Amino acid sequence: MLYTILNTSPSTFDSLDTVWILICACLVMFMQAGFALVEVGFTRSKNAVNILMKNMMDFSIGSVAFWLIGYGIMFGPSISGLIGTIDIGFQNHYGLEIPDNAFLFFQTVFCATAATIVSGAVAERAKFTTYLIFSLFIGIVIYPVSGHWIWGGGWLSELGFHDFAGSTVVHSVGAWLGIVGAKMLGPRLGKYNGKAKAIPGHNLVFGTLGVFILWFGWFGFNPGSQLAAQGLENANAISHIFITTNLSAASGAIAAMCLSWKRYKFPSLSMTLNGALGGLVAITAGCDVISPRDAIFVGILAGVTLIFAVEIIDQKLRIDDPVGAISVHGVCGVLGTLLVGILDPQEGLLYTGDTTLLLTQLVGVAAVAAWALSLGWVMFYTLKRTIGLRVTKREEEEGLDIYEHGESVYN
Repeated sequence: MLYTILNTSPSTFDSLDTVWILICACLVMFMQAGFALVEVGFTRSKNAVNILMKNMMDFSIGSVAFWLIGYGIMFGPSISGLIGTIDIGFQNHYGLEIPDNAFLFFQTVFCATAATIVSGAVAERAKFTTYLIFSLFIGIVIYPVSGHWIWGGGWLSELGFHDFAGSTVVHSVGAWLGIVGAKMLGPRLGKYNGKAKAIPGHNLVFGTLGVFILWFGWFGFNPGSQLAAQGLENANAISHIFITTNLSAASGAIAAMCLSWKRYKFPSLSMTLNGALGGLVAITAGCDVISPRDAIFVGILAGVTLIFAVEIIDQKLRIDDPVGAISVHGVCGVLGTLLVGILDPQEGLLYTGDTTLLLTQLVGVAAVAAWALSLGWVMFYTLKRTIGLRVTKREEEEGLDIYEHGESVYN
């Protein structure tokens, strides 16, 4: 979704394009409800209020932070391809092909998505005040800088890096930050007593509903990134993206169900739900160029990879990720981004024998990972040494809802 800033302001805007983008932005905003339900359903009831508050506030804080500083850093005139020009409070006119405010809102909901991913990885033991602070920093600097490299005309876009709707820009950034946060916080109490112990969520009805909402919202996330609807070319492009997005999600769910059935003797609902999300994340980078047939392959590979990723992260690396956010958004985000370099009909390795795009995708994935991991470490370490990251043992045992918020979902 590289958006080219025009040198001059257009005299008129296309109403259809504007309405299309705003509707898609609303669909992406609705994904916040999906994230909230997935996270609540996959965790314990004693922390439900805390999780709902985090999902409410990372969107709220992210919206203000991105408007105040983040947008200019991401989409302002580029400084050496590394960072955009700061525009305090969105005061400048950017000369876009759609109203500035429409594009601002569309980009705001993407920024909020990146922040929300972190919530799942650090669930059930992070201080609420600490979470508010790092949500602010994500919206102000961490997400906008790497976003500028790819979507704001920065150095990765000049290399030809392809991430149409954000497998790397949005999803892997959130996951890399989640890895640092989860590792620095440490596992939940009782998670690793000898071997890894499963801590089941309290309501898979919420989790399932949340996944369906996310799947629905993805039809704003990916097709909306076409940034236009007027004309036959855009109509065909949007329709293509709808199909590839849906097929990858469905294939991811089927693959995860089948593999979980084989490995665990039962078809796991939680793994199947995450398989669908993994397929959605993986196709997001190349949904505009990958064929429907190849989208099924992307989904299958994501669904299979997801299960092994969850096992490795949980059991081998001993990183406690209550909802599987790192596997879904990080591993599948990287996978999908690299698959563009293989499956793109015009430049991909499979169709042309040329490794140029694949290598470019690899460089982009590595650069964004290095940025998010390093800035995430600085941010979390600073918070740990100052106000602290984790709640007390008693608070964690009895539930964050009582001590952090003074109320419970289930009265």
